[in-house]
Amino acid sequence: MTRAPSPFWPLDWWSAWWDAWGTAPYVAPLRDSGQAATLARLHATAFARPWDAHAFERMLCERSTEAHALWRNRSVLGFALSRRVLDEAELLTIVLAPAARGNGLGHRLLREHLTALAFTGVRTVHLEVDEGNEPAFRLYARHGFAKVGERTGYYARPDGARATALTMSATLS
Repeated sequence: MTRAPSPFWPLDWWSAWWDAWGTAPYVAPLRDSGQAATLARLHATAFARPWDAHAFERMLCERSTEAHALWRNRSVLGFALSRRVLDEAELLTIVLAPAARGNGLGHRLLREHLTALAFTGVRTVHLEVDEGNEPAFRLYARHGFAKVGERTGYYARPDGARATALTMSATLS
C-alpha cells in the first residue's frame, strides 16, 4: 500500500529542519546571571578549586566581563569568560562539559569568544594555563597564543600539590 503525501508537506519539511537546527550547538553571548549555578557546576568538572555560583553572578553583572556560552537544546555545554580593560583582556576561564570535550567544540567556543573580544576593541588577550593541561595548551596555541612566562605553584591540584601556570598572550587582528 502506498502512502499518500501529506497535505502539510511544507510544514513537515520545516519541522524536520527546525528539529535538526535546534540540536546543533551554537555560541551566544551570556548575560544572564541566572545561569550562575550551571556555570559553577560546569566549572567544577574541570578545576580542582572551582568558583562558586556567587562568583559567577558577580562577574556576569560587571560591565567589563565578556561571556559566551556554547548551547545545545537550551542547555549550556560550555562557556568562556573574559575581563576587558581598554584594549586588553584576560581569558579568566573556558570550560566544556566532559561529554562535549575532544570534538572541536572548544575550538569553536574560543574562536567565537575571541572574535567578540576583537569586535569590542580588544587587541591583546592574556591567560594562564596549567603546564600539564596539554589539550588546553594546544587549543590556545592554535589560536595564536604564545608562552610569555610562568607562575610557579599557581594552581592547586586535587592531590594538594601545586602546579606551574604558563602565561600566554595573543594579539587579535
